[in-house]
Amino acid sequence: MTQSMTGFAQGEAEAHGGTIRWELRSVNHRYLDLSFRLPDDFRALEGNFRQRAGKYLSRGKVEAQLRYMADASAGAIEVDPDRLSQLKHAIDSTERAWGSLETPDPMDVLRFPGIVREQKPDLTQLFEAAETAFERALQDLQDARRREGQHLADTLRERCNALVEQVELVRTCLPEVRGEWMERLRTRCRDLGVEVDAGRLEQELALVAQRADVDEEMVRLDGHIQEVRSVLERDEAVGRRLDFLMQELNREANTLSSKSQDQRFTRAAVEMKVIIEQMREQVQNLE
Repeated sequence: MTQSMTGFAQGEAEAHGGTIRWELRSVNHRYLDLSFRLPDDFRALEGNFRQRAGKYLSRGKVEAQLRYMADASAGAIEVDPDRLSQLKHAIDSTERAWGSLETPDPMDVLRFPGIVREQKPDLTQLFEAAETAFERALQDLQDARRREGQHLADTLRERCNALVEQVELVRTCLPEVRGEWMERLRTRCRDLGVEVDAGRLEQELALVAQRADVDEEMVRLDGHIQEVRSVLERDEAVGRRLDFLMQELNREANTLSSKSQDQRFTRAAVEMKVIIEQMREQVQNLE
């Protein structure tokens, strides 16, 4: 299924000690460009996250941010009784040596190294929750990119139909244009009062027709349009292939314009280039 490269997704998971939440933002990019914003405790998992993302995504600039919201019970403050006893013993020894001292301020006591002991959350459970939440966010992002990609694919199919209309317009007008060219050449010869050999006139008309012949361009345009429709049905990343096809379509439209000997052909060629440019802009967002 055709996928866009733009999207936003979230994934969340609970663990003992807190909640893990991922936010993923994706925009178009030539290659897959992943950037992670992780708390320090989770940086060791970045390689694993990159590997997981590569299974879902092949192109796009993706910003992934992990937020860890600790529970009230996580990181609870405890006083180390042994360390506190050691500090009190040191204070008592100082008093015996120097005499009576002021009663220490409780906040100063708590600031003393080793007195306060902060409980660390179970990182194993948090890591598992982070991986679970990331998987959910990736699936959500892929779903969002697929929905957007389907919308873009439908738009491209409509543009293909519009291109076919212009191709058929040129093809329908081609015999009439050739007849008009022949009549104009004969009229010019008559106005000049020049007797022209019929065979020679036919040769000149054949040369003009050859220079203005756009049958090959019409055939190639048909083929490229058919290939675009075929590529849109593939269940893979198709952005680069479609970008190449846009270049080929534009080349044929330019050739048609350069060969144009009639205002109708010129208008059709201009309209084709407008449609192709609209398609190219949409293709830039496809994976």
